[in-house]
Amino acid sequence: MKRTGLVADSHSGIEQREADRLGVRILPMPFYVDGACCYEGVTLSREEFFKRLSAGAMVTTSQPSPAEVLKCWDQALEEYEEILYMPISSGLSGACATAQALAAEEPYAGRVFVVDHGQVATPLHQMLLDALNMIERGYSAGKIREILEKGRERMVIFIAVQTLEYLKRGGRITPAAAAFGTALQIKPVLKLEVGKLDSYKKCHGYMRARRAAIDAMKQAVDTRFKAACEANALRLFAASSGTPAETEDWIREIGEAFPGMELMCDPLSMGISCHTGPGALGIGCSVDPEFQEE
Repeated sequence: MKRTGLVADSHSGIEQREADRLGVRILPMPFYVDGACCYEGVTLSREEFFKRLSAGAMVTTSQPSPAEVLKCWDQALEEYEEILYMPISSGLSGACATAQALAAEEPYAGRVFVVDHGQVATPLHQMLLDALNMIERGYSAGKIREILEKGRERMVIFIAVQTLEYLKRGGRITPAAAAFGTALQIKPVLKLEVGKLDSYKKCHGYMRARRAAIDAMKQAVDTRFKAACEANALRLFAASSGTPAETEDWIREIGEAFPGMELMCDPLSMGISCHTGPGALGIGCSVDPEFQEE
């Protein structure tokens, strides 16, 4: 039996094909489309999801049932002595708190280590790769959890949103504010930090919102993350719920703003996209969890 395994959910940005290659188990997150329960990448394709979302379907997110979580753990524990479970950030869902309660009970106590990492989307994808690297180097699940949680606040994501409609549907803005903003071509930039999603800036026009997101990241890199950047310990990310052409153009724009920096880009998960809507473009960064500032 292998020592340490890794389990995450579909909010990680890791597609099943890569998960199989890496040996990571992915728990598909449930959501509801017009009242029908669907599972990301299992019962509903990404193409069909956006088709129905754009057509006005009512989409809401949910957390997996305890039975689904325990079944996934049981399967992993048949192969591993212990597992790290890295669900969506506790700031965005109650799934993490539920998992922590389940992991405190037998037979999971001391064998399942739930990581409250504060990440989602591509930064969580990178954190999973970091965890795998530490597993290969012989770190225990408990030690890896300690390292990852210690560095949970060293990340930020800015998201340029193309429409206010889905923020209205999710209750984050009022119908009146959405109507007013739409009439004035207001496009918001959202800020995601340690699982908390807030409004960062309102821009007149989508291209200005994209530029504002990149400018905000530049400022963060030059100030808050300067030491990590100079030590080559800063990771730059992109995420998209746009078309392949929109995503390609976004990657090009980021590359011009941050020449020489490596960039990881993932599609935004369906569970995140139902709040941002189609065409949302994100830029973010996080620090190598083992990096220590002097």
